[in-house]
This record gives sequence, structure tokens and C-alpha cells, in this order.
Amino acid sequence: MTSSVLARLPGASAENMPEGRQESWLAVWLRGIAGVVELEVRKLWHDPTEVFTRAVQPALWLLIFGEAFSRLRAIPTGGVSYLTFMAPGILAQSMMFISIFFGIAIIWERDLGLMQKMLALPLPRSVFILGKALAAGVRSLAQVVVVIIISLLIEIPLRWQLVPLLGVIATVMIGAMIFASFSMILASIVKTRERFMGLGQLFTMPFFFASNALYPISIMPPWLQVLSRINPLTYVVNLLRGFLVTGQVNASADFGILIVVAVVMVVVATKLYPTAIY
Repeated sequence: MTSSVLARLPGASAENMPEGRQESWLAVWLRGIAGVVELEVRKLWHDPTEVFTRAVQPALWLLIFGEAFSRLRAIPTGGVSYLTFMAPGILAQSMMFISIFFGIAIIWERDLGLMQKMLALPLPRSVFILGKALAAGVRSLAQVVVVIIISLLIEIPLRWQLVPLLGVIATVMIGAMIFASFSMILASIVKTRERFMGLGQLFTMPFFFASNALYPISIMPPWLQVLSRINPLTYVVNLLRGFLVTGQVNASADFGILIVVAVVMVVVATKLYPTAIY
């Protein structure tokens, strides 16, 4: 399955190109990204157990942690129930947890020899980084469905209109690109599965708890507020909470920050990607 998809990437075979026809660099670039996304989505399609195992975590947070803390009424939530306030944060957390361990695929591909084949293709390295980052976003969209289903079952009043849901999809995709690219940077540096898993676990909790996923920034101590404002997960939660709960979205500022961070992460990951084989 993997070899067949690699064979269809641009430049992998001269048979894919009619004689005398030259594709533009943009068409080759986009086709390459689409091929990498297809490769990653096929893995999920043939082994969907990850979707079900990943669904356990948001269910536990909402059904146990959320239900318990909603009874305390100790956290200011802006006039909505704590479960409603928390649901976008748990969606952001689920997206981050999926994406931040996505880089381990680089180490597996290197060990299996697939990475060397990819680097031998006449394609920009950004094709592989962007393709994998977008594939992380596609996988994260499964968590959107999980959170929506749980929210409907326990009657969390979220905004289900088309425009907010499109905003949620865009936010999850950009957020997943950031954390997946960050994950690939880590994988390119540490180069072993054991070190990568240790660093992945080291970063996930600070990202999560130093954000506004579970509580507003206003109740944090000053030093934690500073960390929260430089944490990209905070801006993901801002957008998700605006789209799903309040209806008040500072889209230009929050999306602008996330896009800048995503570009920086993709550029750095692209630069480091070939070094992962050494």
C-alpha cells in the first residue's frame, strides 16, 4: 500500500506524465502534498482503531472531569456552564495530543527505509512536511466529530451552525499543522523513538495547562499568563470557544498569530527534515 502511493507521487515515475507535457512547479508541489496526505489517510483508513482509542480521552475529560468541576462553580466561565466552557478546550487538547506525536512516523519511516525513498524523489522537502501536517489535521477532525457527539449526548449547548463549524475545521487544521510540524522538528533532532516519546510527553502537559483550555487566563498567576499568551494552543482555544460558545471571534488576530506560527514551524521542520536520516 505504501509503495503504491509513493509510486504515484510526482516525479516517482515518468509513466505518469504524458510525453511532451510539462507540469508547472505549483501543480507538482500540490500533487506531491496530496500524495503524502493520501498516504497518511490510507494508514488511518486501513487501521481505524486509533480513532476509537483517541475518543476515550475527550470522553473521560468531559464526562468525569467536566461533570465534577461543573458542580463546584469555582471557575468564572462568563455566564455559561463549565462543561460548555470546557468543551472547546478539550477539542483543542485532543487535536494537540494527536498532532504532537505525529513526528514519530518520521522515525518509523527512517527505520523502514521509506524516508530515504521520499528524499530521493525530485520534490521540495516542504511537500513532505506540509503533507504530513495536513494529514495530522485530517486525523484531528475525527476528534471534532467525537466532541460533537459527546456534547449532543450530555446536552452541552454549542453553536452548530454551518459557519461556526467551518471555522472550527479551519482552526483544527491550522492548529494540527503547528503541533505536527513541532513534532517533526523534535523527531528530526532526537532521532530515536524512546527520546521522542519522552520529549513528547514533556511538552504536552505544559502546552495544555499553560493555556486557557480549562480555565480563563484572568485567574492565572502573572507568570503563567505570560506563558499562556505565547502558547499557540491558547489562540486555538480562543477561536474554538468563539465559534462554538460565545459567537465572538477575533479571527484576524488569532488566525494571524496561528498562521505565522504555522509558517515558522513548517519552515524549520522543512530545514531539519533531511537530517533525520543521519
